[in-house]
Amino acid sequence: MSDLSFPPLMSGHAVSASEDPFDTACVKATMGCDAGLIVYRLEADHMAAALVFAPEVPLAQAMAMLPTCGVGFQNALGALAPPEVAVHLEWGGAIRVNGARCGRLRAMASTLDPEQTPDWLVAGFELDLLPQDDDPGITPDRTALYAEGCADVPAPLLLEAWARHTFNWIARWESEGAKPLHAEWRGLVHALGEETQQGSLCGTFLGTDDQFGMLLRDPDTTHLIPLSARLETSS
Repeated sequence: MSDLSFPPLMSGHAVSASEDPFDTACVKATMGCDAGLIVYRLEADHMAAALVFAPEVPLAQAMAMLPTCGVGFQNALGALAPPEVAVHLEWGGAIRVNGARCGRLRAMASTLDPEQTPDWLVAGFELDLLPQDDDPGITPDRTALYAEGCADVPAPLLLEAWARHTFNWIARWESEGAKPLHAEWRGLVHALGEETQQGSLCGTFLGTDDQFGMLLRDPDTTHLIPLSARLETSS
């Protein structure tokens, strides 16, 4: 059970410090839990949450739920943090706050086949609230939420806001398609137009196709990397 307030059709399940909310959500999804379950863990220095989906479209389309969760996070933090705090999203999953990496987005599904409709899809995020190192100069590309002027943003409030904003974007995606989500996400994506490394490929990040696949231009050709390539696999 959860003491937090979530939108209709969503429910919360808190886990202990020894559990990974993402792993637990995937296990519950394979066991047939209801869609809309949010598994989460809130600690003094770290927070994480994962949302279970039951897609009714092929995986290639359902992967839109990953940027949906990212846009929902940015909207939630944008509403709670001071206005000078900037949040950007890497196509590869990292969440950046004021330019430095602060957390990441994750996803896993029951299939890796883009043409198959998955039985379930889990997407979520994790976020550092306090620095992992006493000397932030050692890792200048890493930060923590409370080190970026957000010490007055309580983790429970941020989680509730993330759920609400994500719920709203899911509703828009269902009623209006991917275009509004794509437009919102494009304004948040990190390194657009810059040299980017993705796996063994390196090139200029031109943007994405209508299913959020990365368009990466090297001297010879433009590569399309489907968003489903971001899916994690069970060990």
